[in-house]
Amino acid sequence: MKRKRLFLPLILALMVMLAACTSGGGNGNGGNDPAPSEGENSPAPTESAKPPEDDGLYSIEDFSNVKKNEGEPIEGGSLTFGLVSDTPFEGTLNFNFYSGDPDSQVLGWFDEGLLTWDKNYVYTNDGAATYEVSEDGRTFTFTIRDNVNWHDGKPVTAEDWLFAHEVIGDPKYDGPRYDSNFTNIVGMTEYHEGKADTISGIEVLNEKQLKITYVQSTPSLLTGGVWSYPLAKHIFGNMPVDKISSSPEVREKPIGFGPFKVESIVPGESVVYSKNTDYWRGEPALDEVVLKVINPTTVIQQLESGSVDLVDSFPVDQYPDNADMSNVEFLGNIDRAYTYIGFKLGKWDAEAGKVAPDPNAKMGDVNLRKAMWHAVDNDQVGKRFYHGLRWNATTLIPPSHPEYHDASNPGLAYDPELAKKILDEAGYKLNGDYRTKPDGSELVIHFISMTGGDIAEPLARYYVQSWQAIGLNVQLEMVEFNTFYDRVGANGEDDPKVDVYQGAWGVGIDVDPAGLYGRDAIYNFPRYASEEQDKLLAAGISAEAFDVKKRQDIYKQWQQLMVEEIPVFPTLYRAVLAPVNKRVLNYAIGDGTGIYLHQLAVSQDKPFVAEK
Repeated sequence: MKRKRLFLPLILALMVMLAACTSGGGNGNGGNDPAPSEGENSPAPTESAKPPEDDGLYSIEDFSNVKKNEGEPIEGGSLTFGLVSDTPFEGTLNFNFYSGDPDSQVLGWFDEGLLTWDKNYVYTNDGAATYEVSEDGRTFTFTIRDNVNWHDGKPVTAEDWLFAHEVIGDPKYDGPRYDSNFTNIVGMTEYHEGKADTISGIEVLNEKQLKITYVQSTPSLLTGGVWSYPLAKHIFGNMPVDKISSSPEVREKPIGFGPFKVESIVPGESVVYSKNTDYWRGEPALDEVVLKVINPTTVIQQLESGSVDLVDSFPVDQYPDNADMSNVEFLGNIDRAYTYIGFKLGKWDAEAGKVAPDPNAKMGDVNLRKAMWHAVDNDQVGKRFYHGLRWNATTLIPPSHPEYHDASNPGLAYDPELAKKILDEAGYKLNGDYRTKPDGSELVIHFISMTGGDIAEPLARYYVQSWQAIGLNVQLEMVEFNTFYDRVGANGEDDPKVDVYQGAWGVGIDVDPAGLYGRDAIYNFPRYASEEQDKLLAAGISAEAFDVKKRQDIYKQWQQLMVEEIPVFPTLYRAVLAPVNKRVLNYAIGDGTGIYLHQLAVSQDKPFVAEK
């Protein structure tokens, strides 16, 4: 799924989607990101939960994603946003370089893409730029609105948009964005390989107009396939490409063209924003927004006391005990995310810019991977720990994309006896408590998961115990968010001590999964590739895929292929809950609501405090 939410702890949870903390019209990041895992934002479940339904379960269908306005907005005011994390945000504060959800949430308040999209994830002409498409669907002409300016007053130009493409296509680029979306631009491959000094398929027509010609017209171009994040050339134009991401202009004093601008940063801990009076949609209603990192274990206290007005993601296992919190309204939506178990099947070939599967990988036997999926009961995990607000995941296209999610595909059912039988028949024989490899040698599986709230380690240990119950010697290591992503390969270096990992993806607005599982995707952490997948991914963005029914069939086949091949298996789909202080006005989560951050307001100076 194009460009990356690294949802998302298990991994978005790899980052909660930016769309959940921004408005619905596409102000934020539409791509795939590593998310925090399930445990990151979730304290331990309580036995005292008393859900209203007879079965003890809640449904996301009972929540609204748009807040009710209570009272009239005051002039100005300040609001505090809680970024829920047990680790500091990494601090790569530019859309062209960041790689994790926490950073995307910091970015979402002061920067945005030039294009917005509707509730069906299709680009509209309501954003900071409009577009026209040629009859053959290959050439897009973009026009940036005249009143779209960087926070330093300089206009956002077509040169800035071209410059972003040049930086991402540069061989020395050290971010995660260069993928099939970019190689589909005419001349990009030649530029990336140093065979051309310019990208022939991109033409600056004038200060505000840019024309991009793509190699292939694909349905993805209208749903996330266009890179819409410019890079200020007047700031970064003379900087070496491999120095940009670590520069003070990215880390300490970033600028964008969004509704608020950065006033100060305490690295990894907090950001103070002031309103951008020159914002192209109109002057923001609020004078100030304060973002602060709050630990998952203190979310309830912070909300009850009014120390934060809203948070990026609420630990849903805590909802039953706090559903009646008097000073907030709970919003809910199906999250564009899923958690999963991933198997390391190769490494990243940095020189070639693609995955290099290892035929001798420890986890290379699909029978071993199949048994590990059959051994875990994700249905009960969702019900017992999350009261139905996380539920058993079956395929790698989540129900946030209902047109393409194959609800008829059951995945692999919980069946530990079948798991044992599969291992027996594949030659993994028990020798004492644990099984050996088919050749009789010792089998030790190294599994990493993310730290987070109180539930993070117990949940990871549940998976370990489930695998031990079928005779597999799995050794657990808990790792904090940023280190976790380095070790699974977000920086292009795969830790050989990692065999299996528990992650999560916040997925993009485009259904195309190539950005997560394609050969040239650095986010393809399993390092999986196959000719059959290559064919299906190519078909999914081919001319025939403009027929929605044909594209649905293609991705139905892809979902089944991944159930059969199992480079990863999904564990839980998720609802996102967002408690919002009752003084907050004009706020929504999800896409296509038509409510934007500059409209955010408050009805009184101080937050409401919960009644005891």
